[in-house]
Amino acid sequence: MIEKMTKYSFIMLSSYTEDFLQKLQEIGMMDITRSRKPVDEASAALLDRMKDCKDTAAYLKKADWSKDPDAQDIEKAAASAVLPETDPVAYVKEQKERLEDLRNSINSAKSRIREYAPWGEFDRTSLDRISETGYELHYFSAPVKAYKEEWEQEYPIEVISRDSKNVWFVAVTPQNGTVSLPAKEIPAPAYSASEARAHLKELEAQTATVKGNIIKAKDFIGRLETEYRETADKLDLYLADAASSQAAENTVTLLVGFAPSKDDEKISAELDKLDAYWFKDAATKEDNPPIKLRNNRFTRQFEVLTGMYGMPVYDEFDPTPILAPFFLLFFSLCLGDAGYGIILILISLLLRFKMPDSSFGKMWTLVLTLGAGTIVTGTLLGSFFGVSLYEASWVPEGLKKCMITGDIAGFPAAMVLAIAIGVIHTCLAMTVKAICYTVRFGIKTTISNWGWLLLIIGVLVLGGLGLIGALSSQVTQIAVIVIGIISGLAIYVFNTPGRNPLVNIGSGLWDTYNMATGLISDVLSYLRLYALGLAGGMLGTAFNTIGGIIFEGCTIPVLNWVFFILILMLGHTLNLAMSCLGAFVHPLRLTFLEYFKNSGYEGTGRAYKPLVADNKK
Repeated sequence: MIEKMTKYSFIMLSSYTEDFLQKLQEIGMMDITRSRKPVDEASAALLDRMKDCKDTAAYLKKADWSKDPDAQDIEKAAASAVLPETDPVAYVKEQKERLEDLRNSINSAKSRIREYAPWGEFDRTSLDRISETGYELHYFSAPVKAYKEEWEQEYPIEVISRDSKNVWFVAVTPQNGTVSLPAKEIPAPAYSASEARAHLKELEAQTATVKGNIIKAKDFIGRLETEYRETADKLDLYLADAASSQAAENTVTLLVGFAPSKDDEKISAELDKLDAYWFKDAATKEDNPPIKLRNNRFTRQFEVLTGMYGMPVYDEFDPTPILAPFFLLFFSLCLGDAGYGIILILISLLLRFKMPDSSFGKMWTLVLTLGAGTIVTGTLLGSFFGVSLYEASWVPEGLKKCMITGDIAGFPAAMVLAIAIGVIHTCLAMTVKAICYTVRFGIKTTISNWGWLLLIIGVLVLGGLGLIGALSSQVTQIAVIVIGIISGLAIYVFNTPGRNPLVNIGSGLWDTYNMATGLISDVLSYLRLYALGLAGGMLGTAFNTIGGIIFEGCTIPVLNWVFFILILMLGHTLNLAMSCLGAFVHPLRLTFLEYFKNSGYEGTGRAYKPLVADNKK
């Protein structure tokens, strides 16, 4: 969880600042925010204008499209462009925004060309006349291998185009009719391929015009640089006048510090001994306080992984308590060998006693925990230095019954386990997002999140209960309908209360597309847990086999053992190194991309770093 912080404000003579900071170092619990701010809003406005002029001039200097395919069109547009009598900063900002919008539109247009190309050229007016006759067209695509000529006997079908992989065809039915084909029905193309290409050319022409405007705006550079210097002079004059009329502002220093609220009493007692005026308040999100995490002994080991992504903001949730057990599970599944877990424990002890002060040495407990988890998971997966424990005669039968072997629904049990973990992890992320967003932003902003959560988890639970026979098919059907109605209202009608219902429906449809495609890809990403463990186990077995072949092939009694041991040591060392790298990187990816994305985690906070004297570090 996130430690509650207290904000301390200090007022002191400027000449006393350095001594004061040294004494804060001795206290060792204060994170000092050092920032120089203008005297008031007027000087802040001058400073902002200086920054805008500088950034705009720098952007114009870097603007260069001489190597673009449409460089000639850009030059012509620049030559014919006329700069308006307006603020250069606002004009360049407007052109930059237009350019970004056009880039997005071009990417969308290129996608549409690829989508509409198979349908060739057609007259939209002629197609519309079909509906006037009481018929309508249904558009389909199917893989070449799946397309059956017999379909043409059942329905009036016309093949529009085909390639080596797919067939695109249309079927004619009476209005509101249906076509029962094992093919994918797709939306009707909005316009023909030539129209899509014409639209793309129009967008490219507009882009060239905007780029030309930006090139022409280089004429503003001298004016911007002059304004920057003049504004800087105005700021200096303003501050000089403020200093002469308000002498106190030129003789005192203001500092802001943060410390954990649990240390308030101790810090207050120490600050009372210092020659400074100070006061404290409970820190708020607007103060942007530094973040200090407080977790139990197990979870604390994984805080370094949270820090690699970014600390939470002050009113956000600490993801470490959930990250810790899942990262341990992911790592052990990817490594997947009990023998390698023993090696990790030995490495952790080496870090503990031989390199205690190094950055790696301080992580020895994490390595120890990962090693212990790998021993347990590797045993359940039945692998020990590439040897199958399930096939070994010396392994107790009771332990073999606990191992994950065989198939489930025709798939390896370990693969099904990886997918199940992905489903659980993703559902947990969605639950965390719904709860935390409700706490932070209110229930009105999270109705859609709760709708999706109810739909996905509800269907999964009902499906599981139906499969095991806990619910009858009729009860299951009714429950699914009820869940569907409630979640549908939350997703499509009430996702943003107070907004036009039609806009809400459109937003819900777009959210449905993103959710369907995103969740499937996210869950399938967890297959890497199975794939990496399988690859490492197979590679370990291969080295064992190679060592056995060399042992049997060498007829020299002692030398055959030497070669056998060398092959095993070198092979398993290489496999352990590669497996550990994969077992670290891929679980991080699943956590950072899949989990953090679905849980709505921002991670933009800054870590708590108190001033500490050198003798206390």
